[in-house]
Amino acid sequence: MTFYITTPIYYVNDVPHLGHAYTTICADAFARFHRMRGEATRMLTGTDEHGQKVEEAAQKAGVSPRQHVDEVAPRFAHTWRRLGIAADDFIRTTEARHGKVVGALWRRIVDHGDLYLASYQGWYCVGCEGFYTESTLTKDGDTWLCPTHKRPVAWVDKERTWFFRMSKYQQPLLDYIEAHPEFIQPEAYRNEVLAFIKTGLRDLSVSRTSFSWGIPIPDPDPEGHQHVMYVWMDALTNYISALADPDAADPFASSLMTLFWPHAVHLIGKDILRFHAVYWPCFLLSAGLPLPKTVLSHGWWTVRGEKISKSMPATRIDPIQLARALGTPGGAGDDGRVDGGAATSSADSPSLPGSGVDAMRYYLLREVPLGNDGDFTFESMFARYNADLANDLGNLVNRATTLLEGQPARVRPELCGEPRTAQLSRVAAEAVADTEQAFTAFAPHRALEAIWRLVREGNRYVDACEPWKLKKAGKADELAHVLGTLHAALTLIAALIYPVLPHSSATIRAALGADDAQGVPAWPSAAFSQAEVAAHKSAPLFPRLDAAAQEAIVAALVPPAARAAAPGDAAEAAAQAAQAVPAAQAPPAPAAPARVTAPSQPLPPIEFADFGKVELRVGQVKAAVAVPKAKKLLQLSVDLGEPAPRTIVAGIAEAFAPEALVGKKVIVVANLAPATIRGIRSEGMILAAGEDSILGLSGVDADVPPGTRVR
Repeated sequence: MTFYITTPIYYVNDVPHLGHAYTTICADAFARFHRMRGEATRMLTGTDEHGQKVEEAAQKAGVSPRQHVDEVAPRFAHTWRRLGIAADDFIRTTEARHGKVVGALWRRIVDHGDLYLASYQGWYCVGCEGFYTESTLTKDGDTWLCPTHKRPVAWVDKERTWFFRMSKYQQPLLDYIEAHPEFIQPEAYRNEVLAFIKTGLRDLSVSRTSFSWGIPIPDPDPEGHQHVMYVWMDALTNYISALADPDAADPFASSLMTLFWPHAVHLIGKDILRFHAVYWPCFLLSAGLPLPKTVLSHGWWTVRGEKISKSMPATRIDPIQLARALGTPGGAGDDGRVDGGAATSSADSPSLPGSGVDAMRYYLLREVPLGNDGDFTFESMFARYNADLANDLGNLVNRATTLLEGQPARVRPELCGEPRTAQLSRVAAEAVADTEQAFTAFAPHRALEAIWRLVREGNRYVDACEPWKLKKAGKADELAHVLGTLHAALTLIAALIYPVLPHSSATIRAALGADDAQGVPAWPSAAFSQAEVAAHKSAPLFPRLDAAAQEAIVAALVPPAARAAAPGDAAEAAAQAAQAVPAAQAPPAPAAPARVTAPSQPLPPIEFADFGKVELRVGQVKAAVAVPKAKKLLQLSVDLGEPAPRTIVAGIAEAFAPEALVGKKVIVVANLAPATIRGIRSEGMILAAGEDSILGLSGVDADVPPGTRVR
C-alpha cells in the first residue's frame, strides 16, 4: 500500500496562524497512521510565493519580491519543525525544480491545443487570486465583494492573456467525478462541485501581463507581450513538481511520480475547493496525466464566527505560542523531538514542550469533524484538556505506571475469561478496529472517540480490580495478571494515540519499557501480550489547568489591547464560569430548617409535552472527587449504561463526602446540554432535594440497572 498526502502550499504574505496549523497537523496525523501500517508514505507541504498579492506585499514593505519571500517562507518551515510535523518535503514555488516542471506541464497543454490568446475583461480578487463573474460575487451597496474574503474585487480591463480551454473538459470531468465517488470528500463538497460544473465551465485566463512576479511563460507571445503564469496553475503544479524529475526528458515518468501520484490525497480548506476540484483536474486531463485519488476538503476554524485570517488580527492565534502556553515545563516531551528526528532546539528555535504540542493537536482534531467548521474558544479548549487529557489519559497513565513500577506483570491466559479482563479486552479490540476505520475514512475525531472509550475502560478496570488490595492481600498471581492486563491495554493506547499525540505516545512507551520508544510504533493487534514486562512511573503527562493557569494562558496569547475582541478571554471565561456555577461563588447560605414547606409563589404550570422533553435516567456513581478551589462542587463519574461513564459536576460537596457517593444510584437529567464548569465539561445534572441547602439525592432501588429510563 502507498499513501501520499499534501497540504495546500501557504501564501507568503504573513506568518503562519492556527488555521494553517490545523491543516498541517491533520495531514501529519494521517501520514503517521499510514507509516504505522508499514505503507510507503510521503507528506508534502510548502509555500506559494508568486502572484500579484506577493508583489504588492513586497512593494508595501519596500523590498523586492524575492527578498520578501526569502524572509517569509522560512517562517512556515520553522513553524512546522517546531510543531514536530514529520513532512518528507517542503517545496517553494520559487525553486528551480518547480519552475521546470510547471514549464513541462504548460508545453503538454499547448501540445493538446488547449491554449489560445485573447483579452480578459472581468472581476479579479487579489486576495485569493481568483477570477469571478458577477453571479458569483456578493454586493455591498455599489461595491462587488469576493464571496470568500468579503473584500472589494478589482476590475481587469481587456488584459491580453493566454486562455485555457476549460469548457472542453466539462463533460469529461463530470463523468470522472460521478464514476469516482472518492475523488471529492466529504460528500457535501462533492455535491457542491458537481453543481458548480453543471452551471457550465468557461475558458480560464491562465496568464497575466499586468505584473511580473511569477513564472515566465515558456512560449513567446506572437504579439510581443511578456506573460507570467496564472498563480493557480503555477501553485497547483507543486503536487507533482515535488515528485517529478525536472531534468528528465519526461519529468512525469520519475520513480516517485509512478509510486506516489496515483495515491495522492490533497487536504485543503473549503475556500480553495474550486481550484483543486475543477481547475486542477482539467489541467491534468489536458496534459494527459492521472488525477489525484482524493481532494479532501475541511471546514474553517473561526474565532467568534470569523474565519481565522492573517488580515484580521483579532482572529489570529499563533500556534507556537499556543503550544508553549499549554505545555508544562519539565513535563513530557520537553526536548521537542518526534520520532527521533532532528531536535527543534537551537539558538533561534527553542524547544516546545511536547505536552503543549500534543494538547493543541488533540483539541484541533477532536473538537470538530474534519469537514465541519469549528469555533475556537479558550473555554472549550480548557474543557477538553482537563476532562480528556488530564482526567482520563493522564490519570490512567499515572495510576498504571505507578502500580507497575517494580512489580511483576504478566497476562495469565487462564484468567483472561474473568469478566473484568474480558470486558477490557473486548473494548480494546473494538478500539483498534474503530480507530483504524476512522483514520482510513479521514475522521480523526472518531478515531479519538474510539481510543478514549478504551482509556476510560482502563480507568474503570483499575477501579474494579483494586490492585492495591490484591497486593495487600498477598494475591501475587492475580495481581501480576491485573498489572499485565493493564500494561497491555496501555501499550495499545500508546500506539493508537501516536498519530495525534506523538510526544505522549513516546513518553508512555518509554515508561512501559519499549525498546524503541522514540520510533514509529507498528499498528497494534488487539491481542493482549503475555510477556513478562518491566515499567517505571511516568512523569505527569497533562497536569490539570486550574483557573490561575487558564488565565495565564489567555494572557500569554491575547494582547491586552485585543482582549475586548478576542474569544474566551480571562474576564469572559471567568464570567462564564460564574454564570455556570453561581452557587460556588455565593456566600454560604443559612442552614435549612428541618421541615420544608412549599414555596409561597408556586411556579406556573407547564404542558405535559414540555415535561416530556426531559430525559431522566438512572445513573450509578463510579467515582467522585472534589473540584479544586470550589467548596460546593464535586466531579462525578456516572455510569448511565453507555459505553463510557459521563462526567457530571454537581454542587453537593457540602452535603456529601466524595467517598460516600461511590456506588450510589442517582437520577440524572441525561439530555441536558453540556456545560463547562471550572474548566470541566459537565454532561448532565444530578437531581437533589432541598431549598437553601441539599437535604438528599433522588434515587431508586439498588436493583435498577444504570441507564434505565425514569418515567
